Amino acid sequence: MSKEFIYCQRDIPKEKWRYGFRSSAATGCGWIATYNALLVLGKYIAPEKLIRFYERQLPLIHGNTGTSILAPAIFFKRHGYDVRCTAIRTHYDELVESSDVCILYFWWCRKWAAGAHFVTLHKTEDGIIGYNTYRNSKGPDYYGESLDAFLKKKKYFGTVLIGIKKK
Repeated sequence: MSKEFIYCQRDIPKEKWRYGFRSSAATGCGWIATYNALLVLGKYIAPEKLIRFYERQLPLIHGNTGTSILAPAIFFKRHGYDVRCTAIRTHYDELVESSDVCILYFWWCRKWAAGAHFVTLHKTEDGIIGYNTYRNSKGPDYYGESLDAFLKKKKYFGTVLIGIKKK
């Protein structure tokens, strides 16, 4: 089993890692953000186990509409990590700075289409790096020095940031 980051969920073949009745390429960003965050933390859990955990979070929906907003926070809390969540964007840069890794939930809108997405991000010497950010990502995505500024520039909204730290 590969222990590499998933940079673009749309690259996952439709028959691999089904999430409910749909493909992970369509609705798997929540478990993928968790998977990538675990890799940043130096841990590995097989995708199949993560999918099973998240499908049980909302048993009637069973992953078909994606992952609930706070499900990654619940996952990391249950696995012994310190977790902080905020929807106050002016606090995001401080939370990114004080966390080992973060998971960001946001809504995007382009012309007649809208959707929600989860991404993994963390602070490096060069700035904030994200994983699985865009439909065409081929590697880590550079967010710049400020998550707040990045979100304003991209016009993402309805955001929640989950900060995760080893105990």
